[in-house]
Amino acid sequence: MSRAERLLDLIQILRRHRRPVSGHVLAGELGVSLRTLYRDIATLQAQGAQIDGEPGVGYLLRPGFVLPPLMFSEEEIEALVLGSRWVAERGDHRLGAAARNALAKIAAVLPADLRADLDASTLLVGPGEAIAAGDVELAAIRRAIRTERKVGITYRDGKESQSQRTIWPFALGFFDRARVVVAWCELRQAIRHFRTDRILALAVTETRYPRRRQMLLKEWREVEGIRAQ
Repeated sequence: MSRAERLLDLIQILRRHRRPVSGHVLAGELGVSLRTLYRDIATLQAQGAQIDGEPGVGYLLRPGFVLPPLMFSEEEIEALVLGSRWVAERGDHRLGAAARNALAKIAAVLPADLRADLDASTLLVGPGEAIAAGDVELAAIRRAIRTERKVGITYRDGKESQSQRTIWPFALGFFDRARVVVAWCELRQAIRHFRTDRILALAVTETRYPRRRQMLLKEWREVEGIRAQ
């Protein structure tokens, strides 16, 4: 591994950690000595990376630093292309357009050889079922999640019973045949899952729900036994 690749890997490892991570852990992941790690951290700091910490305490990368030029491995490029193509086909119109725009921005800053790999990717997304909710509904749900707003819905369950709910949406799951909103339900006083194709009416309110979506997401993961990625 070249030193440039190692520095990039170090940045990526630091980005994955939201809390300070020890030098021993970083050195172990990179397969280098502590002395080499400390030298690499000093190099990144000299290039403008805001890495807080010191030996024996741990290190934390502050957001906002990008190593120029933007570099990806062949498999990372394939993952980006496949992921963006899946979103373009399976997401709502605005999310699909955003995926295509993001890929175009990445292509614009890649070196010529990597840009050619991106354009020539042969990983394809096959045809799937129609989106289980319209563009307007999905975009509104995503906006409510981002702004932590309560949403009023008319919902029809699997037994065809209708009910009026006020929910606090904090996640949206995209599956091949369904879209599922994960939300706190005021009627049930618990976290519930709502298929978007069973939402008959939806209105995003101006009222913020009283808990942060990250805390709700953490609670849901604990209940479902899902590890954070």
